[in-house]
Amino acid sequence: MERGKMAELESLETAAEHERILREIESTDTACIGPTLRSVYDGEEHGRFMEKLEARIRNHDREIEKMCNFHYQGFVDSITELLKVRGEAQKLKNQVTDTNRKLQNEGKELIIAMEELKQCRLQQRNISATVDKLTLCLPVLEMYSKLRDQMKSKRHYPALKTLEHLEHTYLPQVSHYRFCKIMVDNIPKLREEIKEVSMSDLKDFLESIRKHSDKIGETAMKQAQQQRNLDNIVSQHPRISGGKKSKKEVCANSDLEVPGAQDLVDFSPVYRCLHIYSVLGARETFENYYRKQRRKQARLVLQPPSNMHETLDGYRKYFNQIVGFFVVEDHILHTTQGLVNRAYIDELWEMALSKTIAALRTHSSYCSDPSLVLDLKNLIVLFADTLQGYGFPVNQLFDMLLEIRDQYSETLLKKWSGVFRNILDSDNYSPIPVTNEEIYKKIVGQFPFQDAELEKQPFPKKFPFSEFVPKVYNQIKEFIYACLKFSEDLHLSSTEVDDMIRKSTNLLLTRTLSNCLQNVIKRKNVGLTELVQIIINTTHLEKSCKFLEEFITNITNVLPETVHTTKLYGTTTFKDARHAAEEEIYTNLNQKIDQFVQLADYDWMAVEPGSKASDYLVDLIGFLRSTFAVFTHLPGDVDAHSTMSGKVAQTACMSACKHLSTSLMQLLLEAEVRQLTLGALQQFNLDVEECEQFARSGPVPGFQGDTLQLAFIDLRQDARHEQEEQRVCAVSEERTGQAEAHRHGGQTAPQPDQQPSLVRAPGARDETLGPPGSAGLCTTACCMPGLGILVQREYMYFFIHMYSIRETYPSDKMFLVKQSRGRRVALFVLAQ
Repeated sequence: MERGKMAELESLETAAEHERILREIESTDTACIGPTLRSVYDGEEHGRFMEKLEARIRNHDREIEKMCNFHYQGFVDSITELLKVRGEAQKLKNQVTDTNRKLQNEGKELIIAMEELKQCRLQQRNISATVDKLTLCLPVLEMYSKLRDQMKSKRHYPALKTLEHLEHTYLPQVSHYRFCKIMVDNIPKLREEIKEVSMSDLKDFLESIRKHSDKIGETAMKQAQQQRNLDNIVSQHPRISGGKKSKKEVCANSDLEVPGAQDLVDFSPVYRCLHIYSVLGARETFENYYRKQRRKQARLVLQPPSNMHETLDGYRKYFNQIVGFFVVEDHILHTTQGLVNRAYIDELWEMALSKTIAALRTHSSYCSDPSLVLDLKNLIVLFADTLQGYGFPVNQLFDMLLEIRDQYSETLLKKWSGVFRNILDSDNYSPIPVTNEEIYKKIVGQFPFQDAELEKQPFPKKFPFSEFVPKVYNQIKEFIYACLKFSEDLHLSSTEVDDMIRKSTNLLLTRTLSNCLQNVIKRKNVGLTELVQIIINTTHLEKSCKFLEEFITNITNVLPETVHTTKLYGTTTFKDARHAAEEEIYTNLNQKIDQFVQLADYDWMAVEPGSKASDYLVDLIGFLRSTFAVFTHLPGDVDAHSTMSGKVAQTACMSACKHLSTSLMQLLLEAEVRQLTLGALQQFNLDVEECEQFARSGPVPGFQGDTLQLAFIDLRQDARHEQEEQRVCAVSEERTGQAEAHRHGGQTAPQPDQQPSLVRAPGARDETLGPPGSAGLCTTACCMPGLGILVQREYMYFFIHMYSIRETYPSDKMFLVKQSRGRRVALFVLAQ
């Protein structure tokens, strides 16, 4: 029973499966029915499925038969209508045939036209193909023609570009044509031609910039000067709120813009040649050639002309060429890639800097005009600033300017030496007269002078100094300004500028001005009045040194208390000049005294003295009085600003008196004076008394007691001794006469009016005391007839009185009497 149930279940499942397969066969496309049928054959119920299939076919046949039966009457009707249509179709066929025949007859002409049209279309296609081929060839020909035109017009870089397009773009499209092959073969020749022509253009460019370097450099330096002026205007313009000026506004008010180097030079030949050689693969060759040629040009530019030092234009042209050269190189450096590099530029600049500095050192040494040296310095600064603006180091140029600064100082000293000489030579060495307030203020404005007493005096009045004082003071200030001008724009600190100015000013004072003053003082024709005025002038200039210190401090803003600040040596200079003037006064006074003494004409054999002193001595005393009166105008101590105590006057007066005393003593002891009479000695005594009277009158205040009279004490003693000796000769006259009468056999004595005389032998010598040929000092008197001996104090003289004696002593009886303490000697014998 269970089996029966199981079989029944299996039978149901099989039937359901067969039903599904049948539905799938009915609904599935025929191309996809294979897998379904395969599942049937894979199963075991194939027979039963076939039965199911036949049963399904029979069902469908019955349904078709039913449907056909249902539509049969409509089919019959359709056949009937179809038969009716056949007749009509035959008629239509006949009409179509007739129409076709007519169409064929009439279409023959059309066919002929179509054949003609076909031929035309064929020609049209050929023409179109020809046009297409020509269209491909024409650009090639046009490009080649364009290439030739560019070559003729020397547009080589576009020509090279055209050649590149022709070779790589156009010729490959028509390479099978023969003319294209000719073009391809000609391309290397064209490249070489472009290369040669571009190199020729480069050579022309190099020659052009060599000639125009001067103009390029001048333009660059003008731009640098404008930039400096603009910076100065901006920095000096006051920053007032609400009224500020921008740099653009200031620039708009300045001069027109100066064209740059690129505006003056066409650099396209370099660029074209560089690109051409780069395209042609020869860039390295081009770079080497360019650098080699520019090095040669640099050497030519750096060679200065032999007469460059004569004018500033020579230096300017030299600098312009150097600046122009490096401006071009800097432009090439920044507008090309690798044609020149920074190492190459630095190498050229090092060479240029060394040669330029050497040339400037050589040629600047020939400059003797300080204005030219100053202009040269400004030009070098502008030259350095210009190149520094292009990035070149210029510290060595500024170091060289410090060397030129010393040379500038020397040229200034030479120039100011001439200025001082002219001032000193043209000065009248008289106090400056002032007639009104305007002139007074003008001079006080030129020279720092303050004197309350002089201000209170009414006009006209005089300054104590002469005109060269304010002139020299102003020239010293001008010298300081000139030194300051050189230090501008040298990037020096205030301390360095102050030190430079002070050192140069010290050289001016201690060397230049001092030498000029010494030369004036040592001149042969300088007078005592001029020397006195020089003393006055140097004293006031010495006072002004502190104002010069303040002047330098004001312009350099460096306080004198600053460490290492150089002090001015003007005080020493003026003191030395004043001392030299004082010495010259003493010397001149002595020379004047000598000139007066040379006028002395003593009659040493005079019987009677004159009634007054000698005329020459009276004139000499008058000259000394007037001269010493001038010394009252000498100023006093500089520090105390008080009236001078008279030291110079006292020294001059004492020196003059001593020299006068010595000169008179020499007159008395001259070798030519062989005989002296009492009358001559009395006249000489009057002169000595005149000198003593002059000393007692106090020609110069300040001497204590009889200090000045001591200058004539030796002269007074000698004159007194001479008179005493003459008196001794007169007392011994009688005894001497008796001795001589006894000796000569009763000859009479001399007349009473005959004056005794002191006779000096003409052959007197200083070496020995005694007869000629004897050695040593004779300390004992030799007794000879008619010889009187007087020894008083330190003098020892032999007095000899001559009567009418015809006998001459032999040479071995001549005696030399020498002063025992080193004074002059005298040899006395009896006169014939």
